[in-house]
Amino acid sequence: MSETGDPAPEQTPVELDLMGLKCPLPALRTRKALAALPVGVRLVVTCSDPLAVIDIPHAAHEMGAMLESRTVEDGRLTFTLRKVRLT
Repeated sequence: MSETGDPAPEQTPVELDLMGLKCPLPALRTRKALAALPVGVRLVVTCSDPLAVIDIPHAAHEMGAMLESRTVEDGRLTFTLRKVRLT
């Protein structure tokens, strides 16, 4: 919250484009990006590797992030993660 009591402004999500990368690179790069983020920041990961449906949520959990949403459209997987704790 700000000094006036208003909620803190929402931070712009960090975008990570991993289209075309194959396992294990999407999960590894997601881990690296999450490690660099402060708590509370969202990371939007876009990739095309079908195994990311399993790997990205698992990596997020291990790195102290929460999976807020997952969409699959025309072979494009998009994950929205929010870092909730330090690892």
